[in-house]
Amino acid sequence: MSHSSLSSAAAGRSPVLPGATLGVLGGGQLGAMFASAARRMGYRVEAVVDHADCPAARHCDRVHVGLLDDPARLVELGRRFAAVTYEFENVPVAAARALDGVVPVRPGPEVLFTTQDRGREKAFLVAHGLPCAPHSLVRSRDDLVAAVARTGLPAVLKTCASGYDGKGQRRIDSLAEIDAAWGALGPAELVLEGWVPFAGEISVVAARGLHGETFTWEPSLNHHRHHILDCSLVPSGLPAATIDGARRMAERILEALDVVGVACVEFFVTADGGLLVNEIAPRPHNSGHLTIEAAATSQFEQQVRAVCGLPLGSTTLRAPAAMVNLLGDCWEMGEPDWTAALAVEGVSLHLYGKSAPKPGRKMGHLTALAASVAEAEAAARTARRALARGAVG
Repeated sequence: MSHSSLSSAAAGRSPVLPGATLGVLGGGQLGAMFASAARRMGYRVEAVVDHADCPAARHCDRVHVGLLDDPARLVELGRRFAAVTYEFENVPVAAARALDGVVPVRPGPEVLFTTQDRGREKAFLVAHGLPCAPHSLVRSRDDLVAAVARTGLPAVLKTCASGYDGKGQRRIDSLAEIDAAWGALGPAELVLEGWVPFAGEISVVAARGLHGETFTWEPSLNHHRHHILDCSLVPSGLPAATIDGARRMAERILEALDVVGVACVEFFVTADGGLLVNEIAPRPHNSGHLTIEAAATSQFEQQVRAVCGLPLGSTTLRAPAAMVNLLGDCWEMGEPDWTAALAVEGVSLHLYGKSAPKPGRKMGHLTALAASVAEAEAAARTARRALARGAVG
């Protein structure tokens, strides 16, 4: 935990107190969990969503469908809110900027502008001396050929916008694969990243308050399967120097972006314990779900506190924890055996209320607390295996 200096821009702002109406842009599970935390604290919550049948609709006082691409109507709606936040970064920046003219949008629209585009995000990291993978901006096939010559192979070609869970990415291992990669992702603005032979991946969820105070949670060690987060573990077991470095770097990033709210910084950890920033998400994060049970203040309550200008809560870890995602694959053998999963000691279930399970779709998660992180991981994985009688684990 650290406290940065009070910014003059933030000084004197009044907190948004319980009883007020908060707006959230987006209707997924992050919006649902934010709304649940906010309503528990006495706020009303209304979501602006793409479709009415969404997880947030089950937790909000009201949903408004189809306004994200209509700034004029969105501004009119925004006058109802005391503050606005978002639960995914693909909100049109024009909509966030328009709203910010009538109601505080936190984090601000320029944070969204920087972080929703990989090219701009990389430029921000370079400008602030923050380590990241070698990379080049690519706008044409010729750019890609030149970028490969500079960066070397293997490398990963990524779309600048709208990529998540491995979507919008293509690994290139040989010169013969350049045309296929360009054909798959171009023509669009892309980034070619040099391949990082990392030893692990961690993430730091952090919150920055209205007056510049910054709190971080314990970094989580993350394991992926098919480019989708599979399991997060806290504590990570990494050396103290690596953990402290990641927390300090996350604090620097939130301060440089002037974030008010919650954000997550994902890192590659190199074999020597070094850190490279992979991505910045200007919202709560999948790897932070375990904070609901494992931390004194969850990432979602903290988001409410930060967005409303209230004092931030303690991020102290209550117990070692593991979180495993539940994808639509868990339904392949029929309805999962929830009774068997919940028979595992220390396990908590979160289902998001999505209408139909699909392979690779995040439907929920399990969190386990235990005396050690190894025991927590074993419990979480045992519970998940029990859902499908050993089919998933």
